[in-house]
Amino acid sequence: MIKVAVTGAAGRMGQRIICLTHEAEGLSVSGAIELPQHRLLGADAGTVAGCGPLNVTITDSLEQAMQQCDVLIDFTFPEVTLANAAVCARLGKSMVIGSTGFTPDQRFELVKFARKIPIVCAPNMSVGVNVCFKVLKDLAKTLGDGFDVEIVELHHNKKKDAPSGTAVRMGEVVAEALGRDYHQVANCHREGFTGERTKEEIGMQTVRGGDIVGEHTVYFIGMGERIELTHRAMSRDMFARGAVRAAGWLATQKPGLYDMQDVLGLN
Repeated sequence: MIKVAVTGAAGRMGQRIICLTHEAEGLSVSGAIELPQHRLLGADAGTVAGCGPLNVTITDSLEQAMQQCDVLIDFTFPEVTLANAAVCARLGKSMVIGSTGFTPDQRFELVKFARKIPIVCAPNMSVGVNVCFKVLKDLAKTLGDGFDVEIVELHHNKKKDAPSGTAVRMGEVVAEALGRDYHQVANCHREGFTGERTKEEIGMQTVRGGDIVGEHTVYFIGMGERIELTHRAMSRDMFARGAVRAAGWLATQKPGLYDMQDVLGLN
């Protein structure tokens, strides 16, 4: 039995991960972590999540929780994730990371931790989105430089980073397939007299509003034709299911930094 700990246990995503982990064969919820002074510290994680008592108390001590666990599922923020990764690396525990918005330096820190423990870090845990990554690579290679690429992403009004980690990864996949450096060609802002669009740039547009779970569209725009690849998330369960799947997959992996492409066998 793989014993799983979950950060943000009282939040919407944390609650769904707890319920789906509890339902998954071969996995059990054995740790639940929340911020210090959270009003639900000391409560039963299963009761809070709505799947019934699990005899797992929500704590603010990651180190204490991980003593009884094999893997941590972490959907927080880069700074918090890196602090949690340091604890997991010291204790020899695996990690599944769904946090987004990492800077190149923060990503480098994760690489260092991954030398000690196996880590799955993906901007989007959805099986469907990861299939889209593979399709995008093939599309970009086939269409080549004859099509302009624009990416539009929509999310709820509480999301703190932009563009989304998924949109950035989509841009990276396309750029890599076309032999470009994403950070050199991504254009996240157009205003005023911008001049003509360059052939190499990848436009990144962001929309925020309401309770949109997540929507991403990649446009390949040519002369007289257009291809659109869209993924729409209807609920957060798809992210939670992917994270739970990754937690089970990690049990047999050596230290290293993996993504959902590895988990799904798409690489």
